[in-house]
Amino acid sequence: MSIEKRSEILFIYDVSDANPNGDPLDENKPRIDEETGQNFVTDVRLKRTIRDYLFDFKNYNGTNGKDIFVREIKMGDGIQDGKTRAKNFAEKPEKILQECIDIRLFGGVIPLNKDSITYTGPVQFSLGRSYNKVALTHIKGTGAFASDVGKKKATFREEYILSYSLIGFYGIINENCAKETKLSQEDIQLLFESLWLGTKNLITRSKMGHMPRFLLRVEYKKENFFIGELQKKVKMKSEIDDEKIRNTKDFQLDITQLIDVLVKEKEKIEKIYYCCDENINLIAGGKSFKLDELPLEKAELNY
Repeated sequence: MSIEKRSEILFIYDVSDANPNGDPLDENKPRIDEETGQNFVTDVRLKRTIRDYLFDFKNYNGTNGKDIFVREIKMGDGIQDGKTRAKNFAEKPEKILQECIDIRLFGGVIPLNKDSITYTGPVQFSLGRSYNKVALTHIKGTGAFASDVGKKKATFREEYILSYSLIGFYGIINENCAKETKLSQEDIQLLFESLWLGTKNLITRSKMGHMPRFLLRVEYKKENFFIGELQKKVKMKSEIDDEKIRNTKDFQLDITQLIDVLVKEKEKIEKIYYCCDENINLIAGGKSFKLDELPLEKAELNY
């Protein structure tokens, strides 16, 4: 079943004692806005989380007509480049949309022979940004191996982590572009599952400490309408300094503005879908609030 209505996405997750998105041009440090002290994460990192979950857990691995186009494929001592990857689909370019869910979701440029095919992705995310100013920690340690053959001293390792960061991402599902890439309702269901469970399953050494906290999809009935910037309608409230926040018990998530605008525009909204971690304390109008109280057509997502 195809996508016929526009949706907005708000996704909030947190990171404890980890590096959510290192900058390879700056010692792989977490990306921090020097003006505000906020941590930010690229949409590329979020899309990789989604792709990795689909590959590792949902069998989008190149078998049974299900694939991820943008993924690392080893070739000898190196990694396959984009042109070589595209050759797998050169004879039947239509197979890219049929098989590759990431192209149906995010679009892409496919370099086929002398020409390229460009698909505009119906699902787009802005930069993720933390609601709190973050505390950067520099860690030094000893490696497991010697620094060189015959040497007695082990190598040293250094890394940068954030003590705590609550990160909000905003996205849109564009129903017009969805027609071009043949995006389906099943694809969207997998997208939201991947956002939640993919983030939860970031359990490599550098990414251990990620937890999904809040997910909202607002589906509209009015053509080409959307509210916009939902992530800015949420505030973190705490009685301690931002840099001292360490877990969800240290703050409340104030969604007053978000609830107000959803209620205001309720005649244009078809339905909202939501998932909220039980450890997040939501407030609206200064009081504890649960999303099932919203006077809108709604459905809870259970992951």
